Amino acid sequence: MKTALISVYDKTGIVEFAAKLAELGYQIVSTGGTFRLLSEAGLPVREVAELTHFPEMMGGRVKTMHPNIHAGILFRRDNPDDLNVLREYGIHEIDIVVNNLYPFDEMLRLGKDEATMVENIDIGGPSMIRAAAKNFRDVTILVDPADYDQAAARLADGTLDLAYRRQLAAKAFSQTAYYDGIISSYFNRLVDQKFPEHFARPLRLEASMRYGENPHQQAAYYHDGFQPGETLFDLEQLHGKEISFNNMNDLTGAVMCLREFERPTAVGVKHSNPTGIACADELDEAFDRMIECDDISIFGGIIALNRSVTRHIAERIHSIFIEIVIAPDYEAEALEILKQKKNIRLIKSPNLTQAQFPALKYKDVLNGTLLQEADNQLCQVFKVVSKRQPSEKEAADMLFGMKAVKQVSSNGVVLVKDEGTVGYGFGEVRRSWAVEKALARAESKLAGAVLASDAFFFEDTVELLHQYGVKAAISPGGSIHDEAVIALCDQYDMALVFTETRHFRH
Repeated sequence: MKTALISVYDKTGIVEFAAKLAELGYQIVSTGGTFRLLSEAGLPVREVAELTHFPEMMGGRVKTMHPNIHAGILFRRDNPDDLNVLREYGIHEIDIVVNNLYPFDEMLRLGKDEATMVENIDIGGPSMIRAAAKNFRDVTILVDPADYDQAAARLADGTLDLAYRRQLAAKAFSQTAYYDGIISSYFNRLVDQKFPEHFARPLRLEASMRYGENPHQQAAYYHDGFQPGETLFDLEQLHGKEISFNNMNDLTGAVMCLREFERPTAVGVKHSNPTGIACADELDEAFDRMIECDDISIFGGIIALNRSVTRHIAERIHSIFIEIVIAPDYEAEALEILKQKKNIRLIKSPNLTQAQFPALKYKDVLNGTLLQEADNQLCQVFKVVSKRQPSEKEAADMLFGMKAVKQVSSNGVVLVKDEGTVGYGFGEVRRSWAVEKALARAESKLAGAVLASDAFFFEDTVELLHQYGVKAAISPGGSIHDEAVIALCDQYDMALVFTETRHFRH
């Protein structure tokens, strides 16, 4: 008689699946709560202790870790020596293993204490899963309730073949790798080990994408399983077609930028760079000033807001082609207006201003991946190095500018006036070219503006600022040209501040 070993934490659909196995003539062996559930459902089921001749012990910590179980799973049907071992020791062969694991990731999201986390580390489950997956030529491993119906149908019609078992094995190994990745990440965080010798990043498929950056590239969105509950963004799509690869990339940039600011703030993003950023006492004003920064480039972009979308904002968006709006909430009238646009994606994120981004950032490179800490520091110092002191307003705009320039591609600069961007330049190999672009985009808005730079600049930048009447600038400093730059600023009566904190973004 063929045997199925069933031991699951998530019991979704398990009674129905076990009933189908029983109908197909399988002997069912089970453990703990799963055994009780199947017994109460009236199904013929044996306890695993009948095979191991040992009771469950240590509060359920030890149930299936026994040669009678693992030999039954790992037994190679075409190997005479394996068959002799089973006969010598009276071991039952096990043909199907159905298992899923203790909810370590769920406990992590709930912020449970260390003792609870440790007790939710499954030991027997991964061992059984890996054993069955290793022996996929002879054993079927099921780790996902979504596979029960197809597996039962294939068993019934004789199509549960080697190719399908190999597919199930791949899924099983992926699940145990994900599970171990979450656990290792948890322990590395406990001991403050950011860069361990071996690093496993647990990723879970969240959604498929129509395509990647370009139509000929396939893509998918994966959720990082190791994010404590307080860091998760609650994203609810209220309207519009599915989010694309580029949308998600830009959406991330928009939210990262938005979270730099506490006052009512509007951020526009296109191709991972801001088209405008503005703060004000009221969100409507911040939105209008954000649009004014560049009302052309925002076409097809993303708008992020840290307050509820108002009717005024919705009416203005209604006349522009915008891919996505993300905000903590939407006024009823605003939502009604925006939903008139068929394809615009409307995202609600109530905890938009509270959730934290992961502490580490990843970037794929030749033969591997780079890891680094997130850029969470704004200014190490705020050191006035020029003779002229910046005014209070200039100082406020300088700090605003550093928050904004953190979000643009290097070499990057932004021009700021009254806590709003009026011009920007980014992605240039020469900083003076970025400055030229920022000045050209600002046009007639330069009076009273300040320049913020993501890294040091040279005398050519000062000459450009003087030519256009910009009287204040902030940068990290740190160049061998610093003294010459300071002297030139003094000559032109410009205020200059060094922060000693660079913000390259490549």
